[in-house]
Amino acid sequence: MSDREIPEQYLEGYARILAEVAATGRRLTRDELASRRALGEQAAEAGYSLRSLVIAHLAAARGAWPARGADADGALAAVQQAVDAFAEGYERAQRMAVRQEEAARREFIDDLLYGRSDLGRLAERAERFGLRLSHEHAVAVARGPVTYEEGDPVPRQVERALIARFGDRSVLLTTKDGRLLCIAPGHQQDVLTHFAKQAHAATDGGQVAVGRPQSGPGGVVQSYEEALNALEIAERLNMDDPVLRASDLLVYPVLARDRQAMADLVHNTLGPLTEARGGAGPLLDTLTAYFDSGCVAAEAARRLSLSVRALTYRLERIHRLTGADPGDPAHRYMLQTAVIGARLLDWPGSAA
Repeated sequence: MSDREIPEQYLEGYARILAEVAATGRRLTRDELASRRALGEQAAEAGYSLRSLVIAHLAAARGAWPARGADADGALAAVQQAVDAFAEGYERAQRMAVRQEEAARREFIDDLLYGRSDLGRLAERAERFGLRLSHEHAVAVARGPVTYEEGDPVPRQVERALIARFGDRSVLLTTKDGRLLCIAPGHQQDVLTHFAKQAHAATDGGQVAVGRPQSGPGGVVQSYEEALNALEIAERLNMDDPVLRASDLLVYPVLARDRQAMADLVHNTLGPLTEARGGAGPLLDTLTAYFDSGCVAAEAARRLSLSVRALTYRLERIHRLTGADPGDPAHRYMLQTAVIGARLLDWPGSAA
């Protein structure tokens, strides 16, 4: 729109003001400055570029420049005042448009992730932001040591990196509840992988979870919730992987789906550990390290900063209290499942 000819309406009264100032040496009045600001707002709303508008003002000033002997310095000061007021109005309209766009974007994100809008209308609004909700989409969520808002340096850094790599692909980058979000077409896993890499670096080692591709407006919500659940599971199980994929963690939601059954398993299997000196915590940590190390006693002992002999004693103590032997394949699955359940339920710190 910058190449369009600037209509005379946005220069209305400009030549007259210059002529009067050159003749009298006065400054622009409050009403004249207000009229310039109003015209600047109107020009911004009409889509004209500020550069073209300034050029039009300078060209009009040349055409209306006072004859020799008149107050040229006063006329130049008037040009400066008029253009400054015009630009102020233009920028004010631009800021208002940005705020309105941000508000519309934020409302769309909220409606999209919480399913609070008519699906047909939501799909129409999505196209404005480059998303076609009839296709598959996947959501990646990144969390860091602090919370982030749109416009903060970290989201801007990640967005610049994505644009530099992928241009204007149908990708929506935003923030929600202090986390970074990337919504991308389900078949463009390279976008989400690059987002995860950039977000991990920009958030000083933050963790990123990627939901599975899902179809339709509800699919975005489902993928988003999968990513959030993956982050929650990672926190409960002390997973420190920089990138988590919901598709690799499906066993945990399955285990936690029947909370009461899981609680019964934990209490019946691990409940006797609470009778140990020091409580169940150290023995539960021992089982966790043992299973996480592939049931290799030396590696588990290293992780716990124990001697192998001390670790072996703990495993024997667990066997005596629970009746289940961690080294026996017949008992191992039940114990390991109970340990996972204990971590998901925050047992024994929780009354679950």
